[in-house]
Amino acid sequence: MTGIRDLIRAQGLRPGDPLPSEAALAEHLGVSRPVTREALRGLATLRILDIGGSRKARVALPDASALSLVLDHATYSRGLSIQQVLDVRRTLELRTVGLAAMRRSDAEATELLDITARMVAALEGGHTELMELDIRFHSLIAKASGNHLYAMLVDSFWIVTRQTWAIGWRSRATYQNRRDNIRCHERIATAITAQDARRAEAAMSEHFDSAVSVLLRAGVT
Repeated sequence: MTGIRDLIRAQGLRPGDPLPSEAALAEHLGVSRPVTREALRGLATLRILDIGGSRKARVALPDASALSLVLDHATYSRGLSIQQVLDVRRTLELRTVGLAAMRRSDAEATELLDITARMVAALEGGHTELMELDIRFHSLIAKASGNHLYAMLVDSFWIVTRQTWAIGWRSRATYQNRRDNIRCHERIATAITAQDARRAEAAMSEHFDSAVSVLLRAGVT
């Protein structure tokens, strides 16, 4: 895999650019085609390459999927607790929300407000739609920070979020408790729209205090 990565850098290939054929890569690297094929598959799993059908492998635009799998395995194997994951998320998201307040576009501000309105409307239904809106909300804030690495790191948490979200939903047993949680999202979105970084960070801190407390009460440590 290192040889292929070195070739990508040496040739200055960018996301979307094709690599040489499997046969040409094998010859260049001095290894067999099965070894080359396995290396290509490994890099595709890491989202360094994109391999589809019979097309040549292409350089991929990195996303959070590989990081998400590592995080999921770390929590499954007890290497990390959910509360430790939340602690890291809190640190990242307090930074991203402050940056988003300073750098967000008008379109991003409008979408954040739209998401919170849709969350209110979804309160009467099941939790699945709300969960996806919540995930989109935090992802958009990270994107609005203007730092792609923050966006990747925040997005990598969603495989764990999808495993714990329903627990938090059930722990917020009343409509009022659930509505209060949405109001916190509204305060975050409003502060970002107003480009008030301090108020956005305070609302995000409140949001994570609530999330940690709810999961602790549910026995999630």
